[in-house]
Formats: sequence, C-alpha cells, structure tokens
Amino acid sequence: MDYELPSAVAPLKIGTRGSPLALAQAHETKNRLMTAFDLPDDAFEICVIKTTGDDRMLIDADIALKTIGNKGLFTKEIEEAMLAGRIDIAVHSTKDMPVEQPDGLVLDVFLPREDSRDAFVSIKHAGIAELPQGAVVGTSSLRRRAQLLAKRPDLQVVEFRGNVQTRLKKLGDGVADATFLAMAGLNRMDMGVHATCAIDVDEMLPAIAQGTISIERRADDLRAKGMLAAIHDVAAGQQMAAERAFLGALDGSCETPIAGLALIDGDEIWLRGEILKPDGSQVFTGERRGAIADGAAMGKSLAQELLDQAGPDFFEAVSAG
Repeated sequence: MDYELPSAVAPLKIGTRGSPLALAQAHETKNRLMTAFDLPDDAFEICVIKTTGDDRMLIDADIALKTIGNKGLFTKEIEEAMLAGRIDIAVHSTKDMPVEQPDGLVLDVFLPREDSRDAFVSIKHAGIAELPQGAVVGTSSLRRRAQLLAKRPDLQVVEFRGNVQTRLKKLGDGVADATFLAMAGLNRMDMGVHATCAIDVDEMLPAIAQGTISIERRADDLRAKGMLAAIHDVAAGQQMAAERAFLGALDGSCETPIAGLALIDGDEIWLRGEILKPDGSQVFTGERRGAIADGAAMGKSLAQELLDQAGPDFFEAVSAG
C-alpha cells in the first residue's frame, strides 16, 4: 500500500447532496470503506454540498426539471469542491451524472446495483393497468411520462416532485391517483413498503444507471484510487460501461426521454435501449447481446440504430417541444 489510510486527524472527506437518499448513499459508501479497511467512523467526514438543482427545486417546486437545467444540475458544485480540494471523493446517483467528467476528475467506481425497477405508488390502485380512464398520474420524469402515455394516452400526467412523505401526502390529498419512484431509493431508505408494486422492466424500461451509486475522485489522488478499488463492483461497472456509452452516443440529458438497461448473463451482456417522444407518440427500441468486453461498443451501436430509426430531427424536435 503506497498511501496512508485516513484517520481522525486527516479524515477522508466524502461529498454528497443533502437529500435523505443522497445521505443514505454516502453512508453506505463510508460503511463499505470502514469494513474494507477496518477503519473507525471518525476516519471519515461526510460533507453536504448544496447544488443548483437542490436550490431551484426548493424555489420552483412545481416547475418541470427540464426548465431548470440539464447536465450537471446536481453535480457541478460538488465537483468544484473536489477540484478545489475541499472534499476527497463524491458519491452520486449515477443516473444524475453526465457521461463526461470535468478535466481532472474520474468516475470509475460503482457499488453493487440495487433494484433497477420503477415503483408504482398509489393508495387507490394496484398498478398501471388498474388505473381508470382519465386518471391523474404525477411524475417529474420525462421518461416515465413518455412511457406511460405511450401505453395509456388516456391518462393525465401532472408535474409531481418531493420526498416520499411529500408525495404520499399529495396522493392522500387527491392531487394525483398514482406516482412513481425508484425501487432502489425506497430500498436504500428502508421505505420499500410504500411501493404498491415494482414495475417489470418489460413494462417500463428504467432510466440509464437507475439503482447504481457511483463514486467520483480526482485523477491524481492515489489514496482515493486505491481505497475505492476495494469496494468497486465489477458487474455494476460492466453494466455502466454499456448503458452510459448508449446514453453518451445519444447525447442524452434530463431533457430527453431515454431508457436503458444492461444485464450480465454468464459471460455475455444483454443491453436494451429505448428513446421516446415526450408525449409517447413515438417509441423506438432495440437490444444487443454480446461479450461483456464489448459492452461500450454495443451501447454506441445500439444508439446509432435507434437514431437511424428515429430520423435526424428526433432529438431536435424533442428539445423544441
């Protein structure tokens, strides 16, 4: 080991957003590092950093995320703190992460993936199929909105944000008949009981990287590199290589409805991808199977196939809408 382990005198500083889920993910990372290196709690310091996305969501609680911003919405200030040396590593929900990192930063460590499925949440109905004609569904996700309208164009979809308790209260108040959350987030906060059901990925393909925690570091930080290697999950990394290559080739952001999921099947990887118009009027899907080492190439190839199907103006039309 060519680096010194952190201590109470010089703790490893872990940067994170301040939401309950973000804090749960930061603590999971800390606990895994504590176990891997037999370190005490005070060898780590969790540093909460408020991002542009956090501020704007508090101010503009009922405005769609696409109007607030896109790439880096929940990461920019955290990455600036790391480049300035105020934190050593940053813990992220990978689905919030742009494919490209700023110069000097690396994103190459992933924790074991949680349940990647979406959760259907309702106090009235058992699932999407049971929603009555014209029911109101709340979501802030363009992907979920588009996927839902593609299957059920009769439904009304309204902007719907907030933590789990806030969303449950809105359902109780009759603001909407149902909403969606990520099963991974509910599970990590020990709140899985609030999911009415988990939606099969064949019915609703999840967001790219949903359920995966990633850890970012400075490229020249050998201590962080060495320590994080001990908690990296190889399978999650292989899945992310394929999914994020697919996303990157589409130049995807939170403004574009994109879904994708890679699964490891023996010595092969199975990648499914989907792009949609926000109103669900057009859906293009495809898949690839091949050697795990070819995951990134498969992601790029699948993206090109869907772009060829959709036509050259597909994403321009999405952004304009």
